[in-house]
Amino acid sequence: MTPEPSVAILAHGLGGSTDLPIPYTYALLGAAWALTATFAVVALAWRTPRFDENRPGRALPQWVTSAVDAPVTRWVLAILSLLMTAWIALAAFFGPQDADNPLPGVFYVLMWVGLVAVSWAIGPVWRVISPPRALYRLLRLDRRNTRPRYPARLGYWPAAFGLFAFVWLELASPDPGAVGAIRTWLLIYVVVTFAGAVWFGRRWFSRADPFEVYGIVASRLSALRRQPETGRIAIGNPFDHLPTLPVLPGTVAVLSVLLGSTAFDSFSAMPVWRNFVDETAGSALTATLLKTAGLLAFALIVAGTFTAAARATGGVDRQRRRELPGLMAHSLIPIVIGYVFAHYLTYLLERGQQTIILLADPLGRGWNVLGVGDLEVGYLLSTHPSVLATLKVAFVVAGHMAGVVAAHDRALKLLPQAHRITGQLAMMLVMVGYTFMGLYLLFGG
Repeated sequence: MTPEPSVAILAHGLGGSTDLPIPYTYALLGAAWALTATFAVVALAWRTPRFDENRPGRALPQWVTSAVDAPVTRWVLAILSLLMTAWIALAAFFGPQDADNPLPGVFYVLMWVGLVAVSWAIGPVWRVISPPRALYRLLRLDRRNTRPRYPARLGYWPAAFGLFAFVWLELASPDPGAVGAIRTWLLIYVVVTFAGAVWFGRRWFSRADPFEVYGIVASRLSALRRQPETGRIAIGNPFDHLPTLPVLPGTVAVLSVLLGSTAFDSFSAMPVWRNFVDETAGSALTATLLKTAGLLAFALIVAGTFTAAARATGGVDRQRRRELPGLMAHSLIPIVIGYVFAHYLTYLLERGQQTIILLADPLGRGWNVLGVGDLEVGYLLSTHPSVLATLKVAFVVAGHMAGVVAAHDRALKLLPQAHRITGQLAMMLVMVGYTFMGLYLLFGG
């Protein structure tokens, strides 16, 4: 993940397949059987669609929605976001240029992994705490009435490129943990995001901001949602919420980058890849190009296999066949979230603690803001590798099982009667393949 050995260990979780409480082969076979059994059950007993994106859910008390939507709440959060950004900027520009700087932890842990956890729990929070959005709101740029309309053909493609830029810095750049590299990336992100919003309006944030789109994706598996008609915050079945992911150009690309990059993160830690890069690359530039090609290949493999599986059905016309990957894309969300938790759980809980402690002293001058600087990191999961390995397998398998269920229910709505089962066989094979490769890569082969 970063050059620091401790960080790299936390990024992947301690240990490998030898830490499994059951033999690794049995874990793979069990995962495959779990997916196959899930598909068999839903195929035989689940003949009509059960999930409905228009189902309102159970509305929470009105005061909850009123408090969340109150202008004072939004203004307070926007101001706090800008203050926190200024605090982190102190560390970025004037703090120590080593492991004592909290910026890498903020960037790779809180803004990346933490965003998934919070968005999954309560909704797309980046819309409220995004620094570019906060600055846009503070300057009241909404009042500008004459601006170009955001091109519909762009869809989520700007966000997909932004997400790829993030994982490229993390997994393929020459020095991903360097404070200067992260600072430059964030400056470019703020300038591009803010400038795009000034030109196209607020729609730019929800389509092009990689962190906001990432939060939107993760929030679609949350039990909390907005009622379609009233806008009230409600709680309901997450599977009813999943299909509300907007189907736009670039939707499949966004999910492919997220899933493919996590797989490449595991693959890049394997000795076979490390040795290949070391033996082939004669310079840092060549090594970067090889890693970039590998990262791009993983994203393209996910996009290609998922698109082919979604389209591998009969009984639909050419137009519907082109639409199927986007209409089925939400079934990848549980898999993405499952891999994120399996891959980065220790990183979030343990490196996250360290980041918060370092934020108490951004300049390295012995400050102890809010009294957290003297706290120590608790390595609860790292000291229990068998528990950690079991959780990893559980997250991966549960994510794929949820993906199979979501894909099956959607297929019942989209495919003609005669092809509702046979049209899903290719997707089932792809899901099993993802599971095998995910567990193989997660535990280091």
